[in-house]
Amino acid sequence: MTEFKETELDERAIKMAKVLSADAVEKAGSGHPGSPISLAPVAYTLYQHFIKHDPNDPNWEGRDRFILSGGHASLTQYVQLYFSGYGVTLDALRTSVAALPPAPRAPEYGLTPGIEMTTGPLGQGFASAIGFAYGERFQRGLLDPETPKEDSPFYHKIWAICGEGDIEEGISGEAASLAANQKLGNLTVIFDANRIQIEGDTNLVLAEDVLKRFQAYGWYTDEFSFIQPDGSYKEDIEGLADVIAKAEKAAPDQPKLIKVHSLIAWPTPGKTNDPSSHGSKLGTEAVAGLKEALGYDPEENFHVDEEALAHARKVAERGLEAHKEWDEKFDAWRKANPDKAALYDRLKAGELPEGFDKALDDLEATFEVGKGVATRGASGSVLNAIAAVMPELWGGSADLGGSNKTDLKGAATFAPAECATKQWPNCNEFGRQLHFGVREFTMGCITNGILLGSHTRPFGGTFFMFSDYERSAVRLAALMEIPNLYIWSHDSVAVGEDGPTHQPVEHLASFRAIPQLEVIRPADAFETAEAYRYFFEKKNTLPGAMVLTRQGVPVLAETAAKAKDGVKKGAYVLVDTEGTPDVILMASGSEVQWAVAAAKTLAGEGVKARVVSVPSMEWFEEQDAEYKEAVLPAAVKARVSVEAGVAMPWYKYLGSYGKPVSIEQFGLQGDGAQNMIDLGITAEHVVEAAKASIAEVEAAK
Repeated sequence: MTEFKETELDERAIKMAKVLSADAVEKAGSGHPGSPISLAPVAYTLYQHFIKHDPNDPNWEGRDRFILSGGHASLTQYVQLYFSGYGVTLDALRTSVAALPPAPRAPEYGLTPGIEMTTGPLGQGFASAIGFAYGERFQRGLLDPETPKEDSPFYHKIWAICGEGDIEEGISGEAASLAANQKLGNLTVIFDANRIQIEGDTNLVLAEDVLKRFQAYGWYTDEFSFIQPDGSYKEDIEGLADVIAKAEKAAPDQPKLIKVHSLIAWPTPGKTNDPSSHGSKLGTEAVAGLKEALGYDPEENFHVDEEALAHARKVAERGLEAHKEWDEKFDAWRKANPDKAALYDRLKAGELPEGFDKALDDLEATFEVGKGVATRGASGSVLNAIAAVMPELWGGSADLGGSNKTDLKGAATFAPAECATKQWPNCNEFGRQLHFGVREFTMGCITNGILLGSHTRPFGGTFFMFSDYERSAVRLAALMEIPNLYIWSHDSVAVGEDGPTHQPVEHLASFRAIPQLEVIRPADAFETAEAYRYFFEKKNTLPGAMVLTRQGVPVLAETAAKAKDGVKKGAYVLVDTEGTPDVILMASGSEVQWAVAAAKTLAGEGVKARVVSVPSMEWFEEQDAEYKEAVLPAAVKARVSVEAGVAMPWYKYLGSYGKPVSIEQFGLQGDGAQNMIDLGITAEHVVEAAKASIAEVEAAK
């Protein structure tokens, strides 16, 4: 923080921020003007005097990170980026909130310099900010564990602004609990309490004392009000800065929530403290009234107070100075720690460690063909093999580590030492084993934040059934194109005894429907290892979901020979015939074994069946037309898909005469293996479907 005394130029800059926000929404014809207008003094105070940033280098390693959790209020941030000298220009503000880069309606990762993550779905920015703090600490532990944090070049702070909507979303409570447990002292959240949302006064739905709630979690809390005791309104940014500075000094080891009492859209006549200002343009009359109240010409749009702008842009000079100081600290660290520096360079470049392939090759050499191995178990072995050579890999589960096989052998738990339990006695603030409790959504948001805020590689696990709780975070990862790794076990009705509440049937289809998400369902141990190999080797940055069995499945001789080249193609010929096949049997995961068995039965009856293993439809779709035709020749119209879930994703491959062997109902109570038989997931049903498909093709000739 720089020493802060409010000047007339600060006041003028804040007024300009309000007017520019109102003009931008008015020009677009829709948007959210109220919060950017009333948040202008808060955001200005943070950007000018608390957030360490360098507008000349938006990706500077030493910067603090800022997350606007209520992404609908994007102009709050865009105006400050414009003031600071980032790539957001006045022309960008004129076209903002119009779904156009560089300033689209909601902040989007990768489109606008200075935007750390995509926000808009309320609560996710808040929870992911906690993930940013996780990532900072773990990365610092990898690279500079002995240095006091304030002296390390890898220490930085995380700042966020949230509103009532974020606080109302349950994710905020889930994540806040973990943040306090982890003692994330480098996290400060400003809670904009304007008491307004789309349906009106929030007292209707948010009547509790939010600060007491956060105190109960273990956060440091304080509050500040622009609303004076006499009912007047004063945007005292010096007073606000004092409260923020006090929090930083008073609670170095606690996350901090500072509640700021404001009036939405102040001082817009007729719109201040009115719900209509939240999500609609103010209207010509109200915008003119706002400008008059702030001393602006109501007839002039997008007016720039050049003197105030020049004053605000001095923050870039302070950023350069901070960057220079950091460079000196970083250079000293690099000289003193050549091995750690080499690790940092590799992490930043996104390169795999030496020995990565060998670790997987050595593991695969231990697989026994014919042995029954659950793919969740194979996944656990693969994770541990990779972790031995990949120190940046860390993760855990939403209270299902033993079931998901996501525990890293011998790893310390990422938590302060006082969190140690009988089951997890080795807790260390730099540990690599994560525990989320029963918080799937929070797990997804935190691992998103880790990826965005560090160069490390997290993973998170749960039952496939409960991926539904995590879905919104998964979708956001796909939208941002970040390589989060989801490990979802217990993937079908073969889960068994827990009944249909725990037996996913529609989930493969629904997750395959998410653009830019790679769903991978390996058939056995060899395909599991190769799926991980390719996921980490891929040069793009899409998230991936490993969908894994609870039950044992045989390690196939065919995958032992072909998986290394085949899995990365998404689909490959596992069993073939002489000449053109009569029918193609396509399957994923645990059902590949039934396709292989069915092909043998059909061969004994003189029917030539090709078996195609399809671990990832998304990877298959990346292949060229020639490869796709080689695997699924158009001339072979008799086809069968085999998968223990709804058949919806398979119809594009089945064609007019294909037959799905699928599950089109909820699961059953009882033994998992018997469930599969009762619901028709057997080699016998595959044979029947193949014959039916062949018959239809013949009849159509």
